[in-house]
Amino acid sequence: MNPVAERWLLYPLLAMALLTFAVGTLMYRRRVAEIRRKGVRLQSIASSAGMAATLEDTRASDNFRNLFEVPVLFYAGVLVAYAAHLASPAYLAVAWAFVAARIVHSAIQCTTNRVRYRFLAFVTGFWLVAALWALLGWDLVVAGKG
Repeated sequence: MNPVAERWLLYPLLAMALLTFAVGTLMYRRRVAEIRRKGVRLQSIASSAGMAATLEDTRASDNFRNLFEVPVLFYAGVLVAYAAHLASPAYLAVAWAFVAARIVHSAIQCTTNRVRYRFLAFVTGFWLVAALWALLGWDLVVAGKG
């Protein structure tokens, strides 16, 4: 595969980073607004227990934490595919589908937080990461590529 085509595999990583920064910004804005509105002493929220007991709207912060769980496997998998020169339409399709699932998951969790729909988005993303690693396993171990 040529270097320009391989670079396309990095764009889903950029999209996930942008999603993470967007949710982080939303979390910051909501958290600061609630702290100011309630007159919360900062030391009272120094721990996760204090935060949970004091702040009511944790949707964005919960989602921000989620963006450092399963997506870590996504980042690692895409970087392995890139480093091993395995970029292909299959990898691109799985990577962009994962990004789409995570955008949906974040949108749901940061707004209505309807667990049924959020869970479906999570499971979809989970299995897409599993598919990414299955592709990697096939290409690296069985097909002997990379």
